[in-house]
Amino acid sequence: MSKTIILNQEDISNRIRRIAYQIYEVNASIDEIVIAGIEKRGFELAERIAEVLKSISDIKVELCSVKVNKKQALEPVISSMESSVYRNKSVILVDDVLNSGTTMMYGVRHFLNVPLKQLKTVVLVDRNHKKYPIKVDFKGISLSTSIQDLVKVVFSKNGDYAYLE
Repeated sequence: MSKTIILNQEDISNRIRRIAYQIYEVNASIDEIVIAGIEKRGFELAERIAEVLKSISDIKVELCSVKVNKKQALEPVISSMESSVYRNKSVILVDDVLNSGTTMMYGVRHFLNVPLKQLKTVVLVDRNHKKYPIKVDFKGISLSTSIQDLVKVVFSKNGDYAYLE
């Protein structure tokens, strides 16, 4: 199978910066937000967004890792942060690729068990194959693909990129 690069290092950096500015615009009047990244690449993306957000604003940013079992989605979602920490705060849930919406749906459901100021969602690549009514608030790119295509995001020391296989 051949790989087609859909986002290179510069593309990803530009989209992360744009997403960080959009998050800042929506949360400009808020003192503190929680950026929750779905393990593994969603959390890596969340870290990058948080880094940019800290450089462009005075908003206090808390990072949280969220584990969703994608094969057994009915298993409990595990968060690295106690719910009391994000209670009544603005939460931004981040994943790398939105395919069917299953992972994001269960991630969102986890955070809705606690009263929040607001909950927003972020993905780098939105594939438009949703099974659930998940709306992404901030996205890097929207990509129409066939259901058989595979979209992967790679974050590495040698450079970040996203490809279609």
